[in-house]
Order: sequence, then structure tokens, then C-alpha cells
Amino acid sequence: MSTSTIGLLYAGITLLLLFSGMPIAFALGLSALGFMAAFMPAPMIHSVADTIFSELDNFTLLTIPLFVLMGAAIGKTRAGADVYNSLNSWMYKIPGGLGLANVFACAVFAAMCGSSPATCSAIGSSGIPQLIKRGYSEGLAAGLIAAGGTLGILIPPSITLILYGLASEQSIGRLFMAGIGPGILLVVLFAFWVMFKYSLERKTAFAAIDGARHAITEDDHFTWRDRLESLPRLLPFLVLIAVIMIALYGGWATPSEVAGIGAAGAVIMVVTVYKCWKKEDVIAILSGTVRESTMIMMIIAASALFTFVMSYLGVTQQTAVWLVGLGLSKWAFFFGVNIFIVVLGFFLPPVAIILMVTPVILPSLKAMGIDLVWFGIIMTILMEMGLIHPPVGLNLFVINGIAPDIKLKSIIWGTMPFIGLMVLGIFILCVIPDIAVWLPNHFYKGS
Repeated sequence: MSTSTIGLLYAGITLLLLFSGMPIAFALGLSALGFMAAFMPAPMIHSVADTIFSELDNFTLLTIPLFVLMGAAIGKTRAGADVYNSLNSWMYKIPGGLGLANVFACAVFAAMCGSSPATCSAIGSSGIPQLIKRGYSEGLAAGLIAAGGTLGILIPPSITLILYGLASEQSIGRLFMAGIGPGILLVVLFAFWVMFKYSLERKTAFAAIDGARHAITEDDHFTWRDRLESLPRLLPFLVLIAVIMIALYGGWATPSEVAGIGAAGAVIMVVTVYKCWKKEDVIAILSGTVRESTMIMMIIAASALFTFVMSYLGVTQQTAVWLVGLGLSKWAFFFGVNIFIVVLGFFLPPVAIILMVTPVILPSLKAMGIDLVWFGIIMTILMEMGLIHPPVGLNLFVINGIAPDIKLKSIIWGTMPFIGLMVLGIFILCVIPDIAVWLPNHFYKGS
């Protein structure tokens, strides 16, 4: 059987197992073990433990459970509501200010917890009812929170960027730094869209409903005293973010050490500020951390075995030769890879796509001269799109869970403009790549 046939069969069976609903780690591991037994020498089975252990024996992986602990601790509190209310008190007079408050609250909370579903749930539970009450359509309110939640996998700290860094052997620090500019870019694009769309919907609401003008314009009123009193609710988050950024980008600590600082800071904050010290609170935080960390580690272990088998059978090398042999230009290849990742995003979560696809396309990316740090940011934005488009967009169902009165159809249509904004963001990054790479190149110019 030719290498190409084996590769197609390997990919087909793996996708079939994944689409069957089998957990990702089991699907990858079972497929790899099956092809080891069928196409590799019998003694190779004894290398399974060594292959898995060598992949997990990586100090950088310590960042994952620590950042997960940081997110779990913050997600257990009313932190999302505090961030949202504090920002709203400062922005309520701006046209579309409530929408802006939700965008920025998503960005701040994402920088704290690194989890897209947690950001959607924490900010959406407070923000969506207020948005609708103030004249925002259900689609815009739901789409804004769903898209804002995706910032959790782009704005550092990001587990998605950590996994990409491990798969592509790129510096986690560089990737984190590269995510800052594109993260700000998407926040700005989202903010302008919300202000523009709200101005149109406000006029429609006035025209459609008698007396709606009074209801819609009856905004909250905040005095300067109220604004200043809201700052202590926002200050702990800003301090923790600042400490993490300074420690990492100032060269004072490695990503693993920064993760420890973040986790310790988050735990101290939830205990002292939010009084989450009861036994049930601690159990909920730690059990959630163990569950999510174990899931990610099992996927990493299974993907290591999966890529080992793929490389041993020559599938990776054959695929790289085939891709280069197509004679595509750099941008044609880049466009094709983007489409491929978007299609996979219809069915698979970000973790699976990164760990399965990156080893296959990595040789071709290098041959084409594509900056791997820059591409990691592009790939992460594509992963963001996968979180808000059907059929398996996780954030769609999170929003549907916290706002059951909004139809899933309205949520999906509400996210479509934000998917367009992400595509626009990728185009801007292609035209001006320095938005992503200038900061890491400047700080790491000696390495």
C-alpha cells in the first residue's frame, strides 16, 4: 500500500472516530495504535510509553494547569459582573457605550482567565439582559458576547497559543507578545461595529414602538463618585494583568513562572476580595482545574503518538513534498491552508485542529518562508471563528444556555458580522504583519 493511500486512510479513520463523538484523546490514540499494529513492526508497540512520556516531560506544559487554575479561580467569582459594571459606569454616556463596555469587559476578562466559554458566561450573564433592555437587538447582544468571548484564546495568556508553540517549537513568550496587537485590533473593530450597528438599531426601535424612546433612553446615571467607587472592583484585575505582563515581557520570569504568579495572584484575589474560601468553593475550583488540565494533557499525549505514527509511516514527509510540489505561491498556499482550517473548524475544537494540523503543514510553512509566530496568530483567529460558527461553535451554545429566551438562529445571525470582522482582521495582518510581529521582534531582537 502506498504512503499516500495510508495517509488518506489514516486521516479518514481518525476523522470518522472524531465525528462519532468519541473524546478527542481516545480518537487520536485509538487511530494511532491501530495503524501501529497494522503497518509498523510489532516491537514498535513497546515505544508507546516512551513516546508519550517524552512529549509530556516538558517543563513548559506546567503553564497549562496553572493558567487553567487561574481561570477557574476567577470564573468562580462575580468578577465578570464587577468588570462589566465598572466599565459601564465610565462609558455609559458614549453612544453605544453599553456595547463598548461589554467589548472591553470581554477583553479584560479574557486576559485574566484565557477561557472563551468562561468569558461568555461571566460577561454575558450580566451584559446581555442590559443590552436588550437598552434597545440592542437580541442578535447584536448575543453576537457581541459570543465574539467577545473568543478573545480569550488570542489575548495572552492563551492556552491555544501555548499548544501552538509546543506543536511548532516556537517561543511561548514571542507568541504571547504577538497576540497583544491583533487582540487590540479585534477589540477596536468590534467596538466600531457595535457603535455603528447600535446607532441603526436605535433608530429602528424608535420608529417601531410607541413610547420606546423613553424606555431606551432611560440610561443608568452614574456620578463621579459612583465611577470612582467602581475602580476598586476593576483595580485587582488590572494589577494582576500588569504584574503578569511585566514579569513575562520584562524578562523577569519564564512563561511557566508567570503562570505560577498568575495562579497564585488569582487565588489570593478570590480569597481576599471575593471570600471564596469555603470548602465547596475550593473543591469546585480545584476539581474544575484537574478536569480541564487532564483533558488537555491527554489530548497532547495522544497527539504525540498520532504524529509519531504519521511521521514513521512517511505521511508527514509525503504531504510536505506534495504541498511544495503543487507550485503554489506563498499567498495561494496561505489562502488554501486558511480555508482548510476553517472547514475543520466546522467540526473540530481548536485543540484538536492545532495538534493535528500544525505538524503536517509546518514543513511547508517553513519552505514558503512564512513567519511561524505570525502564522500562529492567524491560526488562532481562525480558531476564534470556529468558536462562533455552526455547527459546533461552542460559544453559540454557551450563549444559548445563559440566554435561553434568544433563539439559536438569532445568535448565529448575530455572530456573522463578527466573523466578517475577523476575516478583515486577518487581511489587515497580512497587509501589516508588524501589528503582530513588531513587539516580539523588538523585545527578542537579540535571540
